[in-house]
Amino acid sequence: MSKTPEEKAKTPEKFLGLKTSTPLKNSAGFASIKSTLSQVTKYMKTSDALKLSLKMNQKGGFDCPGCAWPDPDDERSNIGEYCENGIKAIAEEAQNKTIGQDFFAKHSVDELSALSDFEIGKSGRLAEPMFLEEGASHYVPISWGKAFEKVGEHLNTLDSPDEAVFYTSGRTTNEAAFLYQLFVREFGTANLPDCSNMCHEASGSALSETLGIGKGSVTLDDLYKAEVVMVIGQNPATNHPRMLTALEKCKKNGGKIIAVNPLPEVGLIKFTNPQKPLKLLTGGTAISDVFVPVTINGDVAFFKAILLKLLEKEEKVGNVFDKDFIENYTEGYDAFISDLKTYNFEECLEASGVTEAIFNEVFNLILNNNNIIICWAMGLTQHQNAVDNIRELVNLLLLKGSIGKERAGTCPVRGHSNVQGDRTVGIWESAPQAFLDKIETKYGFKPTTKHGYSVIDAIKAMYEKKAKVFFGLGGNFISAVPDTSYAAQALANCNLTVHVSTKLNRSHLVTGKEALILPCLGRTEKDYQKTGIQTQSVENSMGVVSSTKGVLEPCSDHLMSEVAVVCGIANATLKERSKINWLQYRDDYNLVRNDIEEVVDGFTDYNNRLKNPSGFYLPNGARVRKFNTKSGKANFSINKLPNWKLKDNELIMMTIRSHDQFNTTIYGLDDRYRGVFNERRIIFMNHDDMKARNLEEHQVVNLKSEYKGVLRQANKFKVVGYDIPKNCCATYFPETNVLVPLDSFAHTAKTPASKSVIITVEAVS
Repeated sequence: MSKTPEEKAKTPEKFLGLKTSTPLKNSAGFASIKSTLSQVTKYMKTSDALKLSLKMNQKGGFDCPGCAWPDPDDERSNIGEYCENGIKAIAEEAQNKTIGQDFFAKHSVDELSALSDFEIGKSGRLAEPMFLEEGASHYVPISWGKAFEKVGEHLNTLDSPDEAVFYTSGRTTNEAAFLYQLFVREFGTANLPDCSNMCHEASGSALSETLGIGKGSVTLDDLYKAEVVMVIGQNPATNHPRMLTALEKCKKNGGKIIAVNPLPEVGLIKFTNPQKPLKLLTGGTAISDVFVPVTINGDVAFFKAILLKLLEKEEKVGNVFDKDFIENYTEGYDAFISDLKTYNFEECLEASGVTEAIFNEVFNLILNNNNIIICWAMGLTQHQNAVDNIRELVNLLLLKGSIGKERAGTCPVRGHSNVQGDRTVGIWESAPQAFLDKIETKYGFKPTTKHGYSVIDAIKAMYEKKAKVFFGLGGNFISAVPDTSYAAQALANCNLTVHVSTKLNRSHLVTGKEALILPCLGRTEKDYQKTGIQTQSVENSMGVVSSTKGVLEPCSDHLMSEVAVVCGIANATLKERSKINWLQYRDDYNLVRNDIEEVVDGFTDYNNRLKNPSGFYLPNGARVRKFNTKSGKANFSINKLPNWKLKDNELIMMTIRSHDQFNTTIYGLDDRYRGVFNERRIIFMNHDDMKARNLEEHQVVNLKSEYKGVLRQANKFKVVGYDIPKNCCATYFPETNVLVPLDSFAHTAKTPASKSVIITVEAVS
């Protein structure tokens, strides 16, 4: 009997042989070099590894398919501008084996779903298009032409274009993303959920409302020269390791670093730059001046405590707030101050879980400096009050005048390498009317003004059978989204699921009635088209658009670029009714950029400016104190404390990544910085919480969450005692996505609340 969608979607409940040691106190260094060499020798050809390491993030080279951390504008390392996890990313993409019809003939979908995510990903690069017929157990090969026809047939038999969902991964380049959203809009819908919905959507919502742009305001140079940098809710050493080089430079220039996070992360304790021999020999650089072990979702309370003390100081001695900036560039100050005065400092500090001694260290740094940058990631954005978290830190920056000047501002640290660029060029379920008007002017069709589905909405629509076709341009949808069981059934309800991918992942195994896997070129590979090898472009976390061009030969003759796939699907679906000559874009990506220049603000002279080896900056109003809000000024906001309460036996859980992981991609089975080896099914717990529950190290437990009357359960995890605040715990995703309720998400932004899930822990006899 075939497995259920839920059974195929969940990671296998089996242990691998957990080993633990004391968490490290120094990141990168020789261990990073060893890990890098292990990855390339095990999974890549030596010649490919050498080629890629010398061209990765270099001017004229290819952009790392991992994180979106920016490259330096000026000097770059002669031996490669990369990090340990960047090398893991290219070892994953450029792995030395391929899979096609023989592999899929040998392994059924059910059999493959029994593998771990690590084993699935390491099966090899996808080498040819594959098709799963309704009722079949094995994928079989299909030609590109028939695959395009299959997609077109399904789309054209829908009762409404809104019955299709078009998802995008943040790896997709500007050119592919622009064409994709253009096709979707000409098809007649705005159902364009993307991975931003699950990570920094809350940042975009909060920053757009308060500062008039949903992006950060700082540059790398600002980060080097800031007086104070707050790093909140993030783990740079694992998720964007090259950020540590920037923090190292900040420290060298006299800057102070404040780390705010429930867990102490080693990269923010000490960093040994593996590309600097002297640092390797001398032991590296201490990064954080203060570590703030805030309780999970205690950030608004912590910021309110700071704001209250700053206000007290301002009213006593003055010259704490930047009154000139507040008067000339902001709105809502009086209402904000009136609301702030309704809170009690002691209550806020207690709610944050921070001691007064640590608080005072932070407060004195904020009080005595005005060039402040605040960096954050999903530790702030994946809560029900995520938008409040970010608006509150903006309030602090506004009071200090730390916006719109050098050495100060906002720095949301994005995950996937072009997630910000995809939104810029139109991957947006609720795009602004001005953008839609330009589409109509350029192409002669009127895009729908109806807002489309976000990720949460799309899953509900598929579950309720209101959406019948799912198309994923990159990504691993089922492993990225919350509420695994519900989401699996949602996908299974579709008539067709399609995934454009470089390698096998679990989403290919949780299918609709029919399914297609369409293999595409990786970022590292040459993109041959009629007019020659093509260049593409991406946008990093700080709004710099730069070129990317692969250096390896494609691993198979049967791959297509994402641009070519989109053009082929559009041509087969829209046919004569389209007003667009889709195939011309496939042949010459310069034509795509010419169109982007006409439709998207900030891309004037796109093709020529892209030839600049360092790329070019997009306009950023907040960077120059031009706030594109309704009032024309930066807005103070009023934010409440979160109101959740724990019962005696409950913990609040946050999902996190291991060090051998990027998003849903599992590079290995170790989390060496945290001292965890050869296991992913673990729960980090406070030692006192373990004692209160009579739990011992490595004891097996089941985890349960109950939300709005629905019980969710994840079985067979091992307890690891850790330095984490009381009543808090942490687990790896995607293993515990099953516990995250679909209907628990950030107000305004609908970002899943994966960092604040209330659970109970039960010992397994």
